[in-house]
Amino acid sequence: MPKNRATENEARSAPSFPVQTSPDRPLLLCFSHLRWDFVYQRPQHLLTRAAKSFRVVVLEEPVFGDYDRPRLDMQERPGGVTVAQPQLPSDLGPRAVIAAQQALVDGLVAALGAPAVAWYYSPAAMAFSGHVAARVRVYDCMDELSAFKNAHPMLPLQERRLFGRADLVFTGGMSLYEAKRSLHPSVHAFPSSIDRAHFDTARDPDRVDPADQANIPHPRIGFFGVIDERMDVDLVGRMAQLRPDWQFVMLGPVVKIDPASLPRRDNIHWLGGKSYSELPGYLGGWDLGFMPFAQNEATRFISPTKTPEFLSAGLPVLSTPIADVVSPYGENGLVEIATTAEEMVEGAARLLAGQPPEWAARVDKHLATTSWDRTWQAMYRLIREVLLEKEVLSQRQNRRVAAVAAGEAAHV
Repeated sequence: MPKNRATENEARSAPSFPVQTSPDRPLLLCFSHLRWDFVYQRPQHLLTRAAKSFRVVVLEEPVFGDYDRPRLDMQERPGGVTVAQPQLPSDLGPRAVIAAQQALVDGLVAALGAPAVAWYYSPAAMAFSGHVAARVRVYDCMDELSAFKNAHPMLPLQERRLFGRADLVFTGGMSLYEAKRSLHPSVHAFPSSIDRAHFDTARDPDRVDPADQANIPHPRIGFFGVIDERMDVDLVGRMAQLRPDWQFVMLGPVVKIDPASLPRRDNIHWLGGKSYSELPGYLGGWDLGFMPFAQNEATRFISPTKTPEFLSAGLPVLSTPIADVVSPYGENGLVEIATTAEEMVEGAARLLAGQPPEWAARVDKHLATTSWDRTWQAMYRLIREVLLEKEVLSQRQNRRVAAVAAGEAAHV
């Protein structure tokens, strides 16, 4: 047998991994399909705030390589979060992969104790974690993952299983809320929010342009985020063709699509991924933010976090008609909505001509109603309510058991 040919029994054997001494905080164990270090978005905003009350461990999807046996690489990240990455032999079969992840989860729970909160971004994790005893099980449904490119065909079934076990379901936007509200008795909408202190720095008049943007002429129309099947790249190319005097600055990693499919013109600048800390520096040098999302199943339920982030940076915003952008941003006159390239160019021209003074006041009034701090506090309140309710039920059950035992003893 080759040295890294692991059988299912070997995959189930107790793995070894480094475990730090647990502080006196209850454990929140998160199961995520997203890499913590990939793009700073909803999970990072929420779980770094959760880390003030919980010990947060984020279990990522596995990576495969020339490993002798399954192991768990655990590393601390800024904000008090521990990232746990399963590292598995590359030749494990599908059943052995599930068994290996279950063994790693069991080892983690044995070392740190049962989680107070099991927090799910990926329903697929139920295959190896459904047996874990957690006081509260939360499904933070930030996307309709089954509609994404290369989605596993079992995802809808796995999500139904998670709905059957979850105590609370949070959704990343109102359209997802409407789609999920009838599937569980406790579904709560928590749309994309904003870290204003971070993005407000883009309004600093003394801001210095990043080096790779400094020589790009104005007007600059910018996008930041993951560049994948949710972007209408043909729309971007057509807009750039219609207005060769405008510069399109595109920030973000390219995933799941062929980079060769991206339009290449002198006025389109693909600058690659940037860190969260760098974003305000780029946005501060733009004249307009735009969101050229495709109209497809992958975008049907998205709630782009970048919408309030653009606005917080002081930028007018142009978007294709994404449901959670149209309402409330488009309906309230905060964001311009257009569909075709010609309409997008017309809308951009209006926005570049200037916004009325009352627009900025309306934007700031809207942004004042939301923050990631408020979002987390509202979620935390619901979690504590479930914990209290379960504690009360447990005490009542214990009293009934004690009463029955006392009655039986009296008849002896």
